[in-house]
Amino acid sequence: MEEMNHTQFSSFILRGFSDIEDIRILLFVFFLSLFLLTLTGNMVVIMVVQSHARLHTPMYFFITVLSGLEMWYTMTTAPKLLSLLLTKDNSISYGWCFAQLYMFHSLGMTECAVLAVMAFDRCMAICNPLRYTIIMNDRMCRCLASLSWTFGFLAATIPFTMTIKVPLCRAHIIDHYFCDLAPLLALACADISFTNTINRCVIGFATMFNFMFILVMYINIIWAIMKLQSNTGRMKAFSTCSSHLIVVALIYGTAFSVYGSPNKSQIVNYDKLFSLVYTVFTPFLNPFIYSLRNNEVKIALRGIIKGKLDIFRLK
Repeated sequence: MEEMNHTQFSSFILRGFSDIEDIRILLFVFFLSLFLLTLTGNMVVIMVVQSHARLHTPMYFFITVLSGLEMWYTMTTAPKLLSLLLTKDNSISYGWCFAQLYMFHSLGMTECAVLAVMAFDRCMAICNPLRYTIIMNDRMCRCLASLSWTFGFLAATIPFTMTIKVPLCRAHIIDHYFCDLAPLLALACADISFTNTINRCVIGFATMFNFMFILVMYINIIWAIMKLQSNTGRMKAFSTCSSHLIVVALIYGTAFSVYGSPNKSQIVNYDKLFSLVYTVFTPFLNPFIYSLRNNEVKIALRGIIKGKLDIFRLK
């Protein structure tokens, strides 16, 4: 048995949510609706920002980067989840499983980096307003966005490489709705303590470094806001950060709940439910958080709708 290697696996079986068979079709309709609304909402945010010159600022540039990232992120797991619910085809090939694993962690670490960059942008806007346009010029914004993507995709190669080398010789059933590290490593038939240590160090550094950076930026932001004389100025400064804070709380709160839990074996369903928050619900909520709480985006969106209606009336 110990000689059996992971290369003999041609496919895996994803258990998904097999214990709630009675509402499978209802869940399919629900998640399909969320998936389509996620893609539509994030595409609308990108379209609104790109079509209005007044929104061509660093803050909205990073919002479009985040929206594009969320669209790709949800497409990594949502299609297979929908397939599990609709067709009962629980199989996923060996190659697609590890490709999903890599893309999921690459995009997740990239998202953490983008959120850190957005915190830096808000810090520069509030703490150093006179030099803000000079510091956060187009070149700097593009460099920071490229650095975030490069960081995420390079960092994810380490846990991916460590995991793909692990010999798998147990039943090829993954107790999840997508290929994640913990359920994959549960199939190992060798000592994986070193692999787990490396994975925790890399993922922990990638998430916690960005999280601590965000905290430092907001300490500076709060300090700068407290120095403002008027309450109106304080509220206006804080309102520019509120949407970003909500997204950070959603993503890091659920990620810590899943990956920071002490005993994984007893709370698999708990992990699956919380995973839905950052793989399905957060990408769905992001465009609403950044648009419904932002007057400039709402005004621009109304302008687009009014323009389309005027064109339609003229025809």
